[in-house]
Amino acid sequence: MSFDVLVIGGGINGAGIARDAAGRGLSTLLVERADLASATSSSSSKLIHGGLRYLEQYEFRLVAEALAERETLLRVAGHLVWPTRFVMPHVPELRPRWMIRIGLFLYDHLARRSVLPGSTAVRLTGPYGNGLRPELKHGFLYSDCRVDDARLVVANAIDARTNGARVLTGVECVSAKRQDGGWQARLSNGEQIEAKAIVNAAGPWVKRVLNGTLNQPSSDAVRLVRGSHMVVPRLYEGDHAFILQNDDRRVVFMIPYGDLHTMVGTTDEPQHEAESAQPSFAEVDYLCRAVNRYLAKPVHPGEAVWRFAGVRPLYDDGSSDPSAVTRDYTLRIDDDAGDAPVLSVFGGKITTYRRLAEEALHRLAPYFPGLRPAWTAQTPLPGSDFGGRPRMAARDAFFARHPTFPTPTLRAIFRRHGTLADQVIGTGGLGEDYGAGLTEREVAYFAEHEWARSAEDVLWRRTKCGLLMNEAQRRRVEQVMGK
Repeated sequence: MSFDVLVIGGGINGAGIARDAAGRGLSTLLVERADLASATSSSSSKLIHGGLRYLEQYEFRLVAEALAERETLLRVAGHLVWPTRFVMPHVPELRPRWMIRIGLFLYDHLARRSVLPGSTAVRLTGPYGNGLRPELKHGFLYSDCRVDDARLVVANAIDARTNGARVLTGVECVSAKRQDGGWQARLSNGEQIEAKAIVNAAGPWVKRVLNGTLNQPSSDAVRLVRGSHMVVPRLYEGDHAFILQNDDRRVVFMIPYGDLHTMVGTTDEPQHEAESAQPSFAEVDYLCRAVNRYLAKPVHPGEAVWRFAGVRPLYDDGSSDPSAVTRDYTLRIDDDAGDAPVLSVFGGKITTYRRLAEEALHRLAPYFPGLRPAWTAQTPLPGSDFGGRPRMAARDAFFARHPTFPTPTLRAIFRRHGTLADQVIGTGGLGEDYGAGLTEREVAYFAEHEWARSAEDVLWRRTKCGLLMNEAQRRRVEQVMGK
């Protein structure tokens, strides 16, 4: 088979580029050797944010772009991205109040805001001080967004397919070489395909693919940095999140995670092998010490019910401090006398994935005369086309159409699928209830329409139901998926 573009890697950047390319009329193939979002893109801090702390590193362009994308994603991915107010307790010995005010002023004004409220000072004696030490009296309030990261990847892959792309999971690009002005690639499923261009969006494996699979020498280097998180029983009441200053001048987030848990993260530690990324005991202890500076009731490492780590594939800018390595993306393109380009993606944040994809297509445009213009900033992702209504109005209308089903189950389905929720339910019943709001009908939908192949795909990426299930319930889903 022959394609215009072969995209290697099914994380957020690969899925975003495949969606953009397919929507511009390019025949596109996306291959992912494991599951969509199986690595970094399902192990993030679940934030769509400008990166307040990047202002201290003078990353003004990155922050401005991320803040602008925050507004765009609220419009086009409204069922997966939702506003959240963040509280920063003030600790005078860490950063003076004037410095924080200037940073928040820049955060409010580096990009136009049309949806989110601006920052303000706040007293912590009210609801925003819930769970904190009583001596913490003052703080600051600002806006950012939370996201279901793995489902954002799936939504992009679904739209890529809707626009004509072919998406293969569990399939690896084994080798590729330039031939007759294009690429000849061999896939692990035995297929031989041709492509005019290759996009290397392999994340932490970008150098391995570039130097090994594609046999392309490159002096560009990737810096692997591990970001670890822990999930604990809920630490405070309320829907707001906290950004907490630590004494090493980093920040740690406390973010609501569902109705029953709080997520705490993240760290910045060197990582040598992407495959072995796991939170260390030292990192979990670090996170506990960081939040215990602020909590009235300390949290202990043994209380963590889930721990996960993501590997950030950052472009190596030579910085000796992992926290100071730029989070901006770098795109490198190489061709053979104007033909058969390979574009490699280094770095990037989930917040700016859509702009990264636009820039990637801009860089590829000279190889595809007549390429259609950029389109993703105005077109909702599948599930977020609310037809001009507020998201909550669309959700309530969905509830009204299915009055016989349990509301908590409907709420979970709508949160995951948005306006595709009616397709998930179909015209029959929900079937067996596996627990935590996960039903037989939705699991079948994951397998038939969302490339889910294992219980892990379902329990920890398409949903987070694994966190709320007991061992017997998880085994039941494994049995069903095994069939």
